[in-house]
Amino acid sequence: MIHISNARAISGETRELVIPSAQNLELDAAGLTVFPGLIDPHVHFRTPGLEHKEDWRTAARAAIYGGYTTVFDMPNTLPPTITAERLREKKALIDSQLLEAGVPLRYQLFFGADKQHLDQIPAVKDAVVGIKVFMGCSTGNLVIDDDESLHAVFEVAAQNQLLVAVHAEDEARMHERNQQFQGSKNYHDHSAIRDVEVATRAVEKAISLTRQYGTRLYLLHLSTREELALVKQAKNAGLPVYAETTPHHLFLNEDCYPALQGRAVVNPPLRRAEQNSALFEAIQSGLIDTVGSDHAPHTTVEKAKPYGECPSGMPGIETTLPLLLTAYHQGQLTLEQIQRLTSSRAQEIFKLSQTEDVVLVDLNKKAEVSPQQLQTKCAWSAFAGKVLQGWPVYTILRGTCFHLI
Repeated sequence: MIHISNARAISGETRELVIPSAQNLELDAAGLTVFPGLIDPHVHFRTPGLEHKEDWRTAARAAIYGGYTTVFDMPNTLPPTITAERLREKKALIDSQLLEAGVPLRYQLFFGADKQHLDQIPAVKDAVVGIKVFMGCSTGNLVIDDDESLHAVFEVAAQNQLLVAVHAEDEARMHERNQQFQGSKNYHDHSAIRDVEVATRAVEKAISLTRQYGTRLYLLHLSTREELALVKQAKNAGLPVYAETTPHHLFLNEDCYPALQGRAVVNPPLRRAEQNSALFEAIQSGLIDTVGSDHAPHTTVEKAKPYGECPSGMPGIETTLPLLLTAYHQGQLTLEQIQRLTSSRAQEIFKLSQTEDVVLVDLNKKAEVSPQQLQTKCAWSAFAGKVLQGWPVYTILRGTCFHLI
């Protein structure tokens, strides 16, 4: 049994918790604030096939150091998770790596929508958290860029009561824009190529498919006011549409390219600074449901390559909560909103069972983001050198207490 005394709830009162455990631990949490174990609905832990960037041994430790006890992993691995057999193989590999790490991380997997394997979806409906659709090319080679296949995915997902999570970037528009910037070595052009219209075209199409088939739609990593306006219309119409944003779209923008270079390259791209404000406004109004880290590690060598060769993505699961808590200290968020964005809303959308996982946070702890102290295998952060206020101290997962100091 783990007995926690003197913990502060986000509402302010003192709480006492008793958590079933093989450990016998008395924990005085005076000065610490308790949150439910966080849920990250969007990670790329790179297993199988890309373990030089990350694996579940390192990623699981990164997760608990960030306060996360549940993650949803994406299917764009090598090979991609697009058949029932590959799904079983991936789960077995993950379980072995978690056992080796000694971290019993809770996880769910997304199944990849692939034009040649849509018949596999009914076979995995009880084993996955949803279907992932890439409407535009990103890391890996999964893309559904024709209307016939998109209709088929949304129809079969609805028939099998599966949520569809969409990377909403329009492939045709990206191709047009790429022609205009052909041969560019300027990282900043990434935001021009994958412009706002690339995003809005895809979001509009995805919502129209939800309207037609009734499919539950989870829009990943939204980054613009224009996308959010479409989501608002859909929600007002009663459609089952949910919106996610990321910490890098909340806290970074195009002004970061000179300093970060290739490390700033993500899909969808960083936007102008005014879009940061639009995202915070959407959180305040309740329009944005969740924050997913989109933890997508690449090596420093890969990210140092010229534009056009540099892969898209950045790590983020360890810094998401400290970034949000820093925003709380700056008056941009409430603790209630942070809990909603990082746990309770994801639990509702994805119909997860309640757990007794918790994270104890020192709201006043200030620390610099240090690559040397990160648990992720890639060992870098776009926020390196920034001093953030509010860090996890203990993560309690499946009755095991991890002290993070």
